[in-house]
Amino acid sequence: MKSYVFPGQGAQFEGMGKDLYESSDAAKKVFDQANEILGFEITKVMFEGSAEDLKQTKITQPAVFIHSLVKFYESGLELDDSVVGGHSLGEISALVATQCLSFEHGLQLVSERAQAMQVACEQNPGTMAAILGLEDAQVEDITKNIDALVVPANYNCPGQLVVSGSIEGVEEAVAKANEAGARRALVLPVGGAFHSELMLPAQERLSQAIESIEFNMPKVAIYQNVDAKPHTDPAEIKDLLNKQLTAPVRWTQTMKNMVADGVDTQYEFGAKVLTGFIKKLDRKFATELI
Repeated sequence: MKSYVFPGQGAQFEGMGKDLYESSDAAKKVFDQANEILGFEITKVMFEGSAEDLKQTKITQPAVFIHSLVKFYESGLELDDSVVGGHSLGEISALVATQCLSFEHGLQLVSERAQAMQVACEQNPGTMAAILGLEDAQVEDITKNIDALVVPANYNCPGQLVVSGSIEGVEEAVAKANEAGARRALVLPVGGAFHSELMLPAQERLSQAIESIEFNMPKVAIYQNVDAKPHTDPAEIKDLLNKQLTAPVRWTQTMKNMVADGVDTQYEFGAKVLTGFIKKLDRKFATELI
């Protein structure tokens, strides 16, 4: 069985999608549709913007979403004998790929999510840090023993867990991780404390957008970040998508569950991020970057 997976924020790069826009009429149509839905030319930033321009959350999230799905559409791959999943933002890309959401509704949701998160970051300043080389349980223990807000946010792969929270809490977690023998622990250049309770204002705003959009029965199961399990019920999918902003991304657990359920090949669309994570779980696992 195949898994089709979609990356999240951080998968952006200068010039993303320009080659496809210039070489494929079908891709050009999707990019033009995206500009129309968003009400501005995001393609101009994607094709000509600097790395700094692309870092803005309100640009990054729709840009990664659009690019990943254009790559998926261009691949011509069918959903037969497959499952889907996505890391954080990529979960919405996966929902569109499996036809639970239309491209238009997916992009509207991503845009609303990005703007809501940007406002939450300004209201509740915070940050994140990557901790490498410790067991997940060690990092969890470190966060539990810090008074300031800091929580596990992204379980990326064995030996890599990202924490999120207040600046004070994250900096203390980095110091304690280094004391515990982490191979590396560093604060990330991000705009806020994603996947922590500091995103509650964004979650409240996003829940209204989610409720206003129709979710269809997906063509194949989607493994969701909150519980790392496969889902096909639209009501469950909506509920878990709404919880995602303040809950950790359980990607390590998602990969393990996919493998246990029979997945032996993984296709990633638009960036070489998640294929690297699965190789940390099993070096022999078959992957392909689209």
